[in-house]
Amino acid sequence: MKRLAISLTFFLVLALVIGYVLSGPSFMDWGVAGGLFAVAVAGECFRFWLRKSRAKKRQTTGI
Repeated sequence: MKRLAISLTFFLVLALVIGYVLSGPSFMDWGVAGGLFAVAVAGECFRFWLRKSRAKKRQTTGI
């Protein structure tokens, strides 16, 4: 859980910086920043799903 929080915080800051740099000093480009952060969240969800499915495959059903 700690890794998830650190990863999402890093990508949030990165998305905000990229949104600010692309828009210039006039205003924040929230569409770009939000889109990049959405991609990061989707990637973290996929990583969580992949880890969960691999753990299920390792479980044995034998007695």
